[in-house]
Amino acid sequence: MLLIKPATYNSIISPPFLLHPPHTHKSIFTVTSFRSTNHRLQNKQPPEPQLISSTNIVLTQKKSMDNTVDNSYIVATFFVSLLGFVILSVLRRRCISNFNSRKIGSGNGHSNGGRNRSNRTRGNLFGHRYGSADADVIIVGAGVAGAALAYTLGKEGRKVRVIERDLTEPERIVGELLQPGGYLKLIELGLEDCVEDIDGQRVLGYALFKDGKSAKLSYPLEKLHSNVSGRSFHNGRFVQRMREKASSLPNVGLEQGTVTSLIEDDGTIRGVQYKTKSGEIMQAFAPLTVVCDGCFSNLRRSLCKSQVHVPSCFVGLVLENCELPYPNYGHVILADPSPILFYPISSSEIRCLVDIPGQKLPSIGNGDMAKYLKAIVAPQVPHELHDAFIAAVDSGNIRTMPNRSMPAAPVWTPGVLILGDAFNMRHPLTGGGMTVALSDIVVLRDLLKPLHDFIDAESVTKYLESFYTLRKPVASTINTLAGALYKVFCASPDQAMKEMREACFDYLSLGGVCSSGPIGLLSGLNPSPVLLILHFFAVAVYGFGRLLLPLPTPKRLWIGVRLILGASGIIFPIIKAEGVRQMFFPATMPAYHSAPPKKVSQ
Repeated sequence: MLLIKPATYNSIISPPFLLHPPHTHKSIFTVTSFRSTNHRLQNKQPPEPQLISSTNIVLTQKKSMDNTVDNSYIVATFFVSLLGFVILSVLRRRCISNFNSRKIGSGNGHSNGGRNRSNRTRGNLFGHRYGSADADVIIVGAGVAGAALAYTLGKEGRKVRVIERDLTEPERIVGELLQPGGYLKLIELGLEDCVEDIDGQRVLGYALFKDGKSAKLSYPLEKLHSNVSGRSFHNGRFVQRMREKASSLPNVGLEQGTVTSLIEDDGTIRGVQYKTKSGEIMQAFAPLTVVCDGCFSNLRRSLCKSQVHVPSCFVGLVLENCELPYPNYGHVILADPSPILFYPISSSEIRCLVDIPGQKLPSIGNGDMAKYLKAIVAPQVPHELHDAFIAAVDSGNIRTMPNRSMPAAPVWTPGVLILGDAFNMRHPLTGGGMTVALSDIVVLRDLLKPLHDFIDAESVTKYLESFYTLRKPVASTINTLAGALYKVFCASPDQAMKEMREACFDYLSLGGVCSSGPIGLLSGLNPSPVLLILHFFAVAVYGFGRLLLPLPTPKRLWIGVRLILGASGIIFPIIKAEGVRQMFFPATMPAYHSAPPKKVSQ
């Protein structure tokens, strides 16, 4: 007996697993099949009544299976398209981000929360492919700091790439006197032979001259090896020897090029962009970049708060065929308006540096400078050097250079460090610049030694924050002494400052601890901020006490009070700029106790 039952639409699209085992055949879904399926779904006309038989059941199940397969492909296609859309959106955003990335650069940046940064280099994905690094470290600049650091890291097994603007021998009128403390750092770095065979001269201390009086201050070298002393030389010869020593290592490469910008990706420095000697624009990548391109750095504004102060300028001369009153001693003349320096730079040459306050100098071209040197400076030069000084002026070989001071105020940026005069400067009166730079390199070497690599820029930068704290005792002592001595040694119409200058000369002339203590600070042999404060105010108290003898008067008492206030006004602003806590209590700084990140340590 046959039963007749109309087939409904719901029965056609019933799930196949309720009616029949799933088909194993493969179907290719196309746009045509999708549209035909939709067409069938929209025309929901019930089919003709069918007889329920085994044949009809099989046909019904097969038709249901076909429709279900089509619907499954529709759903799958929808989700695959959605996933593809998400992936394309992410990639598009990344491309736009890279396209708009900026290069940190040379002087055209805009302020952004303390970082004066120019356009980032676009389109680099170095952060995601560290294997493409050209070296472990890129060093910008191959002066004293750059060449010494290159050799030091190369000796530690790091692959180092150095990019220097000019690899010819530099000609400078500063950077020619290395204090004994700096020479000890040179020995510690294995670079002491760089002062040999360049006709360098041993320096054993300083001689002070004021109003016809003189005092000889010797370095406290009694407990040190006989070879330890200060060294003076031609800066260019010394730098070339250090470059040669660095490039002698197989894993250190020096090349000539002008770095125009730092390459930044997602807030981290990945390398540098530079112009080669032939004018070609190139890029170099490394996990760590060290900027030490000198006092005229075009990169510092993005890496530190550069508050450069120019208190004076040096006028440089070379005296020939003459002898210093005290051989192998640097000579400081407390002249009017500011000090004059003499020191040997070879066996037959003496460097003369005349300090002129301010930034406006007499013109060299029209002869005003020569007139100034002969009329104002020459009468104050020791008679042993007078004729050679006049001859040097007449030769016309006169050079000038601004004296810059800048406290160290880093802006933390992952993947980069800044060193040398690019980072921290002080008045060159005391010749402490190279000592500070070499001391910094020793500190940095010891910090980097336990690190296997520098790829994790965030962790490495966090760890290296301790560098800026650990360097403070040496650097801040030399910086503060240089700034304070320059202000004391300059002539002043203020009677209190005149007394301070006179007291300083007489205090140093007393000998014993009154001379060995300050000269130990100046030489870098005993860089103690506490001793610096004690000796500085000992000079002020000494001057105050002299004013009260033989009988104190209200006028002399008032001058003494102003002397103490003036001394405070000289040294305390310098200490504030250096950082009181970092200078006197570095162990209280959290960064002082930083440990190497475990995942990048050896």
